[in-house]
Amino acid sequence: MFGWMKHRSPCPGEGDVTTLATMRAGKSGVIVDVLGGRGIIERLASLGIRPGKRVTKVSSMLLGGPVTVEVDRAQIAVGARMAARILVDVSVP
Repeated sequence: MFGWMKHRSPCPGEGDVTTLATMRAGKSGVIVDVLGGRGIIERLASLGIRPGKRVTKVSSMLLGGPVTVEVDRAQIAVGARMAARILVDVSVP
């Protein structure tokens, strides 16, 4: 498992939180948090990927290829390492 997930303390009522990289294609959820510095947070926010937004994973490639997601009816591709920093609550209907 990812090293940063070991140190993450679970919040009560948090739901089923996973990373965008580990989600299955076709699944959707609400972005809970973006782990990283100001640069990555601003870059993703400029693409429309920010906490509170509903995201659907369209596809991903093997061996660290890009992950394609749909946000606000637009398809966006992000790198696998960047997708591993995006936390998504998949239990939200």
